[in-house]
Amino acid sequence: MPDNLLACRTASYGKYSESAFEHLPTIGVNHVEIPTPAPDQIEQVKARLAQHGLSASSLQATIEIESDEVADLLVPTLEAATALNAKILFVSVKAGEMDKQIVYEHLRRAGEKAAEYGITIGMETHPDLITNADVAIETMKGVDHPNVRVNYDTANIHYYNQNVDHVEEMKKVINYIGSMHLKDTDGRYKTWCFPTFGEGIVDFKTVFDLLNDRGYNGPFTMEIEGVEGENLDEAQTCQRVADSVAYLRRIGCGV
Repeated sequence: MPDNLLACRTASYGKYSESAFEHLPTIGVNHVEIPTPAPDQIEQVKARLAQHGLSASSLQATIEIESDEVADLLVPTLEAATALNAKILFVSVKAGEMDKQIVYEHLRRAGEKAAEYGITIGMETHPDLITNADVAIETMKGVDHPNVRVNYDTANIHYYNQNVDHVEEMKKVINYIGSMHLKDTDGRYKTWCFPTFGEGIVDFKTVFDLLNDRGYNGPFTMEIEGVEGENLDEAQTCQRVADSVAYLRRIGCGV
């Protein structure tokens, strides 16, 4: 099993997201996905990450998909990513009422600009452009740029679709996966149940094996969004992240 890069969205800690910076290194996780900092906050964020021995493997970002200036508008984000040495921009893009061909063209321009910085745009498994494998493939073929890829989410595929299998869907789209969100789920449609890893139905070991076989070794970014109605305290929140990491290690995911 190769060494895989495991990361965690600081948002996995919910209202205790500030705790992520101190807690993650104690469980051997040294990479994070964080929101893109404003230009005047980059140095502060860089110093904070360094203080805790962390690096930003990806940044949550926004693409102004409706604008003809989409590429230029993305430059500050790409510069922030470069300053933090983050190679992935995690984005959620919706076409809405826009002509799909215009959406694809705008995404292609964004990809061209990202390529200048050596950065990949990972589109989240969200409607209406990456709803499932078939929709994602249509979008990827329409955009047709190697720096615009799928951010495959192991739980969202169930949340937004009925009667699907996360492994089979991943197999269909695997050649377009540029980033990953690891999330467990009870597998039910439109049900907010994203528990500690190992408590749901996601076959994480097979997910890792399939991607490793294709030469993908990360980032694998944990996104633990919890269960509707729960109210964890800070210690319980940290424990859930620690237990999820321990589960991945126990089943042999190479993290």
